[in-house]
Amino acid sequence: MQRSRKEFTVNTPETNVAFFANLPAPTSPEIEQVRSSFAEDFKWHYFNEGLPELNKTYHGFDGWMQFFKDLAEKTGGTFNVGMRNIHPIGDELVVVHALPNMTLDGMSLETDAAVVWRVVDGKIAEAWDIPGLNSAIRPQALSPAESA
Repeated sequence: MQRSRKEFTVNTPETNVAFFANLPAPTSPEIEQVRSSFAEDFKWHYFNEGLPELNKTYHGFDGWMQFFKDLAEKTGGTFNVGMRNIHPIGDELVVVHALPNMTLDGMSLETDAAVVWRVVDGKIAEAWDIPGLNSAIRPQALSPAESA
């Protein structure tokens, strides 16, 4: 029997990797299905000198959702993210190589980011989102709608 996302717990390297591999996009309605996997005092630390208005710590699952709402507003709703690799480090840490893409200040781009997740007592307790700011930024072709 397959477990639903609501029943999924994170606490071993294998289950941690499986959880993050199947994590819904943070901008999708399905993200609410994993709310219970986050600790009540969850912290999302965002480090990006290029977006100083977003460069701070967000508190709780709702704070994390607010970060993505703010980012969507900043990027005109173009923000999207994929994952390239997921690496567990023991039972507590998981490092995700993420590939955020967006249109920002008229330029469509993709960059690399490292997101370090900390899992404590089966709950996601904290995360650090560190985007590449220099050599990792790759310009992308604008879609016809974006270039109009």
